[in-house]
Amino acid sequence: MISWDEYNEEAANGASATATQAAPEVVSAAAAALQTPAPETQTAADIVQARANVKATVAPLAAAAAAVEPEVEASTSQEVPAAEPTVEPDTAALISAAHEAVATMDVAAGIEELEMGAQRIEVDQKRMINCRADLNQLVPFKYDWAWQKYLDGCANHWMPQEVNMNADISLWKTEGGLSDDERRIVMRSLGYFSTADSLVANNLVLALYRLITNPECRQYILRQAFEEAIHTHAYQYCIESLGMDEGEVFNMYREVPSVAKKAAWSLSHTHSLSDPTFNTGTHETDQELLRNLIGFYAVTEGIFFYCGFTQILSMGRRNKMTGVAEQFQYILRDESMHLNFGIDVINQIKLENPTLWSEEFQQEVIQMILEGTEIEIEYARDTMPRGVLGMNAQMMEEYLHFIANRRLAQLGLPEQYTVAANPFPWMSEIMDLRKEKNFFETRVIEYQTGGALSWE
Repeated sequence: MISWDEYNEEAANGASATATQAAPEVVSAAAAALQTPAPETQTAADIVQARANVKATVAPLAAAAAAVEPEVEASTSQEVPAAEPTVEPDTAALISAAHEAVATMDVAAGIEELEMGAQRIEVDQKRMINCRADLNQLVPFKYDWAWQKYLDGCANHWMPQEVNMNADISLWKTEGGLSDDERRIVMRSLGYFSTADSLVANNLVLALYRLITNPECRQYILRQAFEEAIHTHAYQYCIESLGMDEGEVFNMYREVPSVAKKAAWSLSHTHSLSDPTFNTGTHETDQELLRNLIGFYAVTEGIFFYCGFTQILSMGRRNKMTGVAEQFQYILRDESMHLNFGIDVINQIKLENPTLWSEEFQQEVIQMILEGTEIEIEYARDTMPRGVLGMNAQMMEEYLHFIANRRLAQLGLPEQYTVAANPFPWMSEIMDLRKEKNFFETRVIEYQTGGALSWE
């Protein structure tokens, strides 16, 4: 079997041979003319005569070739018919169905909120919950503070691998490098936080993003979800670097009572919202969403994180476990922004839906804050049975009372603890500084990649 190119070449050779056989005397004459040397001197008459001789020689050859060419083309078309595209019957049916679907497609299908030809979105149409405006249009902004928090979050981007863990590894593996109480704090902190941020991320992705009906707030929620993933990555990076038993640490929230209580309390506020059939729109369901927001922002991120943060950062201030402490410092900065965003969302919902913030519901929220505070105090007693790192459980209890009063005040509720000073003022300094010489004396930290950050 020959290729198409070989076939054409043979056809051309055959045509040439036919032409040569049809006019051998013409070919010979042409060859002789080409081989005849030109005279050294030529007159105009000689040139004219030479041109006439060439035309007389070439004309018969061209005519013979032209006579043969149609025969070759006819032979080619007869012996090698043009290939037609072949389609399997099943494929043909699918293509036909696709053509029909495109022809009858409704451009608005699947976008129930969108009405073709509808007016452009106005700011006043936007709402935090139960908004019927097109959620795919980011602008115009109604809540500028939400967009600014998104920009600040992007400016604060960091990754765990940027932190050097060599000093931590050496100290952790050195016998007597840390006391048993210090090791207990590190283990408990990584045990709780390694799964806590995953629980928060699940709540954001599976519940809050769907139910918050404002695009700029959704933009920040996406950023927060990514940051929660970075935090979980950071804890895994610490656990792996220190050579800990990963199964023991990650499963601690189901094995250690003081850790399990915090996780169980947080999970209790997502069961209904994580149901894909749950929707807001009634007084009861709107309050359920508000209850979830308070539980996760004001309690989980606003209270449950503070004992562990204070313990690890205090360790870093003493030049111990500086890599772990540096990552906790970055995480604390992120979580402070999460908390502020959540409080703003809660207060905006209250403003737009004042009937939700009834006296009865306010008492329920106060109870939630107090429950969270007591659970965190119990965790502090478990992790610090004795004084360590310049603190003890009693000091931590006072600090948590101070934190609880702040959360209540941020929500517009009365403080519940009469004597509650801040025994750890350096914690506020850590959160407030934009750029500082790292208090672990390891390197200068530029906290932001761009823009300005306000902790108001």
